[in-house]
Amino acid sequence: MPTIFHQLKINSSKDRVFDCITSPKEFENWWPLHCSGEMVLDAEYNFHFGQAYDWYAKVSHLDQSNAIHYTMTKADEDWLATTFGFELTEIKDGIVVNFFHKDWPFDNDHFKISSYCWAMLLHALKQYVEKGTIVPFQNRE
Repeated sequence: MPTIFHQLKINSSKDRVFDCITSPKEFENWWPLHCSGEMVLDAEYNFHFGQAYDWYAKVSHLDQSNAIHYTMTKADEDWLATTFGFELTEIKDGIVVNFFHKDWPFDNDHFKISSYCWAMLLHALKQYVEKGTIVPFQNRE
């Protein structure tokens, strides 16, 4: 099954980056319009992007301050049952974020568009963590 991979370096502490990929309020500053959830294994997060895109995922893997994986439970058909995750590694001057989005049913247009969107959103995460830049939701890819 196809998998999206991205890697980026963020000049920040691991705790700060981890907070931005687990805290609903922090998520809202770079990804969904609204978010709720709790950073607990098997807990459910709601990633709300508007009426047509009210998606849910459960925390399927949690390694405090190092990694979190989310498995989609309600989403578009192509996203359903996919898992995306963030794995963090400290380096001399920041954090390396290894991102994946796996178990796509097809290598179709939606997969390719999602890969591009993830790249843009991960750039927004980097800009948010490093510079405090928040891109308004309607301007996010």
